[in-house]
Amino acid sequence: MRTLTQAEITLGTALPPLTINLTPTTVVSTAIATMDFTPVHHDVENARAQGSKDIFLNILTTMGLVERFVTDWSGPQTLIRGINVRLGVPAYAGDVLTITGAVVSCVNGDFTVDVRGAVSLGDHATGTVRFRLPH
Repeated sequence: MRTLTQAEITLGTALPPLTINLTPTTVVSTAIATMDFTPVHHDVENARAQGSKDIFLNILTTMGLVERFVTDWSGPQTLIRGINVRLGVPAYAGDVLTITGAVVSCVNGDFTVDVRGAVSLGDHATGTVRFRLPH
């Protein structure tokens, strides 16, 4: 996989969607991988006792998936300079997360992509990712 050049990116370019099946294994393993041992991410009964319908994705995983969405498209040498994400509805186990977005600006070599991560209940995450490409 190669990294895009600045000349290959135009404003308005839509990135290829990233779709992830949120299996219970995905939710639990990513919570463990980020050292988030909060019971709502691995214990269904505990999650339900706290008002959730099931275990759900943790914020660190959501942030990582948003970053992956951009770097899967732009390439491995992309330098992420900032991620600004607002969480919305929970991303429950058994749902599908689809992340979409487009390039909205380029200022002094820093590109910004608007991102939206949606599940069946609505927007799970919305925000921006700012990145720079190598010269």
